[in-house]
Amino acid sequence: MKRALIILAASTLILCAGCNHRHAKVAAVHAKAYGVTLVMSSGNKQLGTPGTLLPQPVVVEVDDQNGNTVQGALVQVSGTGGVHVQHAQGLTDEDGLFTTQVTLGNTDGRYDLTAVSSDKKGKQFKLKLVEFAAAYQQRLGYELNVKYCSRCHDPESTSTQVSNYGNLAVDPHTLSDGASLNKLSDAELTSIIQHGGPALNRSALMPPYDATLNKADIKALIAYIRLIADPPYRTAGVVYEQK
Repeated sequence: MKRALIILAASTLILCAGCNHRHAKVAAVHAKAYGVTLVMSSGNKQLGTPGTLLPQPVVVEVDDQNGNTVQGALVQVSGTGGVHVQHAQGLTDEDGLFTTQVTLGNTDGRYDLTAVSSDKKGKQFKLKLVEFAAAYQQRLGYELNVKYCSRCHDPESTSTQVSNYGNLAVDPHTLSDGASLNKLSDAELTSIIQHGGPALNRSALMPPYDATLNKADIKALIAYIRLIADPPYRTAGVVYEQK
């Protein structure tokens, strides 16, 4: 009986310790220094699978009015749609950088994040970021983009591919140029991918890909274009006639 009481008491202590742990408050973090602007360092516009950790951390920089980095500035990062930020707040390091990991929500689509800091007077300044959760079709579109499109449609060179964007007589739209591409229907995008620029009275520098990409490939590429559009692509809703 005595042994049973000892075991029961020990179990109660363990349970209470667990309760205290679950309800422990996160220690407040206070700024030690202040900047006036946030700058994107790395980790913006990544493409990942829904519900997974993004491959690279999100890193933002705090600068002062002279453009110098600020150590000890408080940065807070939040996201929408079920996105999880590992370190929602913290201080910038000796290089003026704040780093956190981001896990995407469980559905495919666009996930907006906001980084916030404050100046000495408490006035907030913000930086908007976006990450993308891609379903299978959108990921296939991304792979096709890397293989066939990005060399001309992406002005930035990578470690594996030199951009041809600056060598063209007519600047191509980037595939994220929602201001232009959102105006085109899926049928119009299909036509220009299949038959080249002249299909829509555009530049002949855009070659036809009907012999290279099948219908499923083209649908995947369009799905990727819609995913990364900036401003975001919105499908037209149902409009009812008012009586």
